[in-house]
Amino acid sequence: MKIALLVFTMLLGNLFTLNALTLETVRKNYQLAIVDKSICRSMIQQLENTQTSHIHMAYLGAFQTIWARHTSNPISKLKTFNKGKTNIDKAVRMVPNSVEIIFIRYSVQRNSPGFLRYNGNLKEDRNFLHEKWHSITSETLKTMVEQLLNRK
Repeated sequence: MKIALLVFTMLLGNLFTLNALTLETVRKNYQLAIVDKSICRSMIQQLENTQTSHIHMAYLGAFQTIWARHTSNPISKLKTFNKGKTNIDKAVRMVPNSVEIIFIRYSVQRNSPGFLRYNGNLKEDRNFLHEKWHSITSETLKTMVEQLLNRK
């Protein structure tokens, strides 16, 4: 009986965690993670435990690439950046026409240092985002895409 109650409690806790981690929450925290190490770390932990879609996988990758800025060890920086890049690219391969996933890749590539050589899709992603911008229904995402595209 105690084991069944424990399992039920754990499942219920996971359900609440999934509900608490909405896509809008992830989007808003994506904007904050670059300056807030604790948000970045928290989002990585939550997304690793509650990945529910390819978009979540892409955001996990994005937060991992941002985490590279928050860590001081050069080997850890490169390792976490590459892990993030792999997650983003995997999401793109699985859903190549997702505006949000392409936005994530574009924003990471646009902000990555040149020596990391993660910039091979900038032109095509920018064009794709310009073409598909009107189809975005989330105001948060639309604003993020617009800000990124209008940045020099």
